[in-house]
Amino acid sequence: MTEALSPLGSRIPLASLIQTLAVAEHLNFRHAANTLGVSQSCVSTRVKLLEQDLGILLFERLPRGVRLTEAGRHFVDQVAVGIGHLDHAVKTAGLLARGEHGRLRIGANALISNGFLADLLNRYRGLYPGVEMEIAERRVGEAVKQVRDGNLDVAFVLGTPAIPDCHSKPIWTEQTMIALPATHPLAHRESVAWVELSAETFLVRYGGTGPQLHDLILQRLAERWPRPSIQRFDVDRLTLISMVEQGYGVTLVPEATAQIRFPGVVFLPIIDEHKPAVFSAVWSPNNRAVALRDLLDLAKEARRSSPHA
Repeated sequence: MTEALSPLGSRIPLASLIQTLAVAEHLNFRHAANTLGVSQSCVSTRVKLLEQDLGILLFERLPRGVRLTEAGRHFVDQVAVGIGHLDHAVKTAGLLARGEHGRLRIGANALISNGFLADLLNRYRGLYPGVEMEIAERRVGEAVKQVRDGNLDVAFVLGTPAIPDCHSKPIWTEQTMIALPATHPLAHRESVAWVELSAETFLVRYGGTGPQLHDLILQRLAERWPRPSIQRFDVDRLTLISMVEQGYGVTLVPEATAQIRFPGVVFLPIIDEHKPAVFSAVWSPNNRAVALRDLLDLAKEARRSSPHA
């Protein structure tokens, strides 16, 4: 039997406190016993032993039922608060253990209103509404560090990083596309080739997927002359696309970003970019949170049914 420490240092069975609360509610030993599904003599004995242990008369016995004493009323009020806290703790612990409650901290290169990741998180929210999700945009290196430090539960990053002390698993893929101003000479085309982009000024971000896209441009145009022009900016994704619209240059985007409507920007596939962009989940093997496990299981299920997995 779980017990609670009294101020006198003796151990009070939790059942005694619960039965005392029932008597205080019904002001009758028989009615309290019927509610709890125990015998009247059991309730009467427990309450009497509790009074003896405390050295306090909790109830005045009357011909028909009982009445709380002043000390009894104060005691019952305080015990009710404590039992309420205990009940909440037990229920909350159960929800956490089942992954139905808690917090999930997610890092991502970028989160947009459509695409695989958005669909995954929306589905997770529908299945586990009690789990609070915190989403932060991070570069790959920063996201991995925060996963290691326990500040993020999982990071979704561009690429397939090999990290010795973290788990990493490819989750989905997206086609890489070029974003051009609507006034660009190539904007009327259905697709373009890398060679046609060699003279362009590429705009990339310092954050998000910027570093990976910067490397991709260098790899694809390494044999071209002159060396590709790449300008880097410390801006968010939407600002960068706005700069494309204003004629600052062109930029590479994952396929999901290209599904967003920008009136002055055209998104075209790169016909000879045969390797899709891979996005991976990174998490710590020491993280045993049920909410994380449920998200990864859901991602695995979505990956099997997605055409871009």
